[in-house]
Amino acid sequence: MKAKKVFFMVLGCIGVGLGAVGAVVPLLPAFPFLLLATVCFAKSSERLHSWFINTKLYKDNLESYVAGKGMTWKTKIRIMITVTILMSIGFMMMSRVPVGRIILTFVWAFHILYFIFGVKTIQTEQKVEPAES
Repeated sequence: MKAKKVFFMVLGCIGVGLGAVGAVVPLLPAFPFLLLATVCFAKSSERLHSWFINTKLYKDNLESYVAGKGMTWKTKIRIMITVTILMSIGFMMMSRVPVGRIILTFVWAFHILYFIFGVKTIQTEQKVEPAES
């Protein structure tokens, strides 16, 4: 049982590392890696899970989605562009594998449709200025 917890801790740390890089590097998506870290930390250590869900990285990228509220259009578009770029590279590399291209096209279409219709869109929170009297 201990080896399983260590495995999830290591996998969670890798997810945080890749998610942090993905938050800065436009071509690497942060969202799936941070989601992986959330799940792994929840399965391995309550202390690590509590620490992670209180980080700015989690709050900026996952908090609203995990809470069931959804994502902003900006976040959705960033994810869809990244998925499209990465899958386009795979698509081009599969020039001699037509079945692979077909499967990749269906996976890409599912991702796009999921983020447009499956994930609720929320408005960005705006600061409310006090009314002058």
